Amino acid sequence: MTETRVERKERTRRAILDAALTLCEDSSLVALSLRQVAKEVGIVPTAFYRHFDSIEALGLALVDESFVSLRAMLRDVRRADAATGGFAGIVDSSVSILVEHVHQQRQHFLFIARERAAGPPSVRAAIRHEIELCERELATDLARFPGTDQWSGEDLRVLSNLIVTAMVATAEAILGAAGRPDAERQLAETARTQLRMVLVGALQWRSEP
Repeated sequence: MTETRVERKERTRRAILDAALTLCEDSSLVALSLRQVAKEVGIVPTAFYRHFDSIEALGLALVDESFVSLRAMLRDVRRADAATGGFAGIVDSSVSILVEHVHQQRQHFLFIARERAAGPPSVRAAIRHEIELCERELATDLARFPGTDQWSGEDLRVLSNLIVTAMVATAEAILGAAGRPDAERQLAETARTQLRMVLVGALQWRSEP
């Protein structure tokens, strides 16, 4: 079957995204050049502009794509929450799902971990915005948990921030433990303990009237 022009364009765009993800495993987006990406894909540098206006625009597209993976993980966590009884079960399933997704989408998690600290300003801002959206979604979910019905919206956001921050830190630590299963298991167990402590404390919390 003959490939259409639209299909060729989409295939090249996909190749550019994949090449950038691979190149960003060893360096930040700010050190990446358009020529490097073009060479990796096998296109002339001018062809890059048919798909992206700049390296920063490419970075923003990668942020969008990376958070599709993260949102998929959070959806899986929410499904697990509905299927498990008690907070201990929720914590165990959440950490297991996190570890699984870090393995499955390693390049995307590496990209988020590196660029949220060292990326171009617009990319860092986009990552912060996406993480804030994840926290808001989680706060909405937490409002349905027993014992939080009298909490203020701000207190729900504080708890969701604590949980998301712990999960992001755990994902970054798991990336750093690649190839060391014992270290990874210890990190997962530490994450379970942290989340249980956060939730035990949260269950005793009462918002100010």
